[in-house]
Amino acid sequence: MNRYGRSGASVTDASGQPGVTRHGKDRLQHIVRGGDRRRRESSVIDDEVAMLKREKAAQVREGEAHLREGAATSREQEIRVAEAIHAASDIHMTMLQQANARLVTTTIEAQQLAEQVEATKAELVSAKLAAEKANLAKSDFLSSMSHELRSPLNAILGFAQLLETSNPPPSDVQNARLQQIIKAGWFLLELINEILDLAVVESGKLSLSLEPVPLIDVMRECQSMIDPISQNRGIQINFLPFDHTWSVDADRIRLKQVMINLLTNAIKYNREHGTVEVKCTSSTPERIRVSIKDSGMGLSQAQRERLFHPFDRLGQEAGAEEGTGIGLVVTKQLVEMMGGTIGMESTVGVGSEFWVELIRNAAPQAATGNTRRAEVAPQFTEDTVLRTLLCVEDNPANLMLIEHIIGDHQSLRILSAHDGSLGVELARVHLPDVILMDIGLPGISGIEALNILRKDPATKHIPVIAISANAMPLDVERGLQAGFFRYLTKPIKVNEFMNALDDALKLAETGKISAMGSVDKNQTAQK
Repeated sequence: MNRYGRSGASVTDASGQPGVTRHGKDRLQHIVRGGDRRRRESSVIDDEVAMLKREKAAQVREGEAHLREGAATSREQEIRVAEAIHAASDIHMTMLQQANARLVTTTIEAQQLAEQVEATKAELVSAKLAAEKANLAKSDFLSSMSHELRSPLNAILGFAQLLETSNPPPSDVQNARLQQIIKAGWFLLELINEILDLAVVESGKLSLSLEPVPLIDVMRECQSMIDPISQNRGIQINFLPFDHTWSVDADRIRLKQVMINLLTNAIKYNREHGTVEVKCTSSTPERIRVSIKDSGMGLSQAQRERLFHPFDRLGQEAGAEEGTGIGLVVTKQLVEMMGGTIGMESTVGVGSEFWVELIRNAAPQAATGNTRRAEVAPQFTEDTVLRTLLCVEDNPANLMLIEHIIGDHQSLRILSAHDGSLGVELARVHLPDVILMDIGLPGISGIEALNILRKDPATKHIPVIAISANAMPLDVERGLQAGFFRYLTKPIKVNEFMNALDDALKLAETGKISAMGSVDKNQTAQK
């Protein structure tokens, strides 16, 4: 048999071609159907595979699309970020450019400002130099004017004082006229002094000598000077008791000037038969306060605000009281220069209270007992010994005044010289007991003449009193440092002059004894 029949017998069809048996045909059909099925199954599989491939390809394409979309989105985000960064960079660059522009502008402005500052500094330096030069010129002018004004005042007040005490005494009418001359003269001198004080303080040339000052001494001196003024005005002044061991750091002379000015104002601007109360208290452990309370008309708020302005008399220009309106200004500056403070309280219709606080000195100081009044009678005593005075003065009126002051003292004789060189020669020849020396002399000055006398062994012991119209504080200080026994300023007060002369004559007597002892020793040594 072959594969087309079990027996292997061939079967032919009508054409005589070999044919297939029925069984074989079934088999063949079966095979064919199986092949068809397999082909269909294969086709289905192939279709499924193709569909899977297509799905996979679609998925791949979809994934790629997603990737492309994601990449596009990412790219878009990157572009946006880049654009944002670029925009921010542009903004930052713009800001930097603007900042740089502002910096350049600021630098230019700063440079211009620096140039302006330098120019202003140069102007300030120039203005300061001009101001200092003006102050110096002002001080020199005031010093010169002081000298020129004091010289005629010296004669006016000096001779007026002599007439007041002349023998026979002046009549009541004459005395009344003399008092007007003397009062006006001293007031004019007070005005000159106040203006000079203000000029010196403002120029910064005022030097103070701060030291422990017993407060009781200053108050006693002030009381002795102010009592006559208060009595003439009918004002009762009370100095309340305080601890006499208190002392303050101050310049003694300037402190007294401050107190006298405040006390004088309290009396001048008081009501008729008013009162003044002076009180010293320990305001703090480091400060002592001196209060001066009056019963005057008081000051308004507007007046208090103008109180320490120079030349402002608070509406009193037309009043009965004379003044310049600069006393309180100088007082305030002096107090502050001594490290203190000044203030006031006032009630209109009740009165005013001025107070000064000064630094308290820690070390207790005993009172010196210096209670000599300002206008005490001269202590000059006459005796039978003839004393010689040499007056070196170029102004005839001032020389005549000195001659008249000592003219009643028979024990005194006077020699005169009109310049310093002649004065030195007369001193060497006559060896006077006391020399009265002007400062502003023709030729050599009074200070130069003093230096010559001090270098000469024969004249170095003679006390020399300066009597000068150079009355600036610096002039007085320079004169005392040069070696003058006293420095009296013109116009002179007769009592003050006689007191100084009395002290000088006592010193001269001691000097003569010492000088004689030295001569005896020299003679013994020569033998």
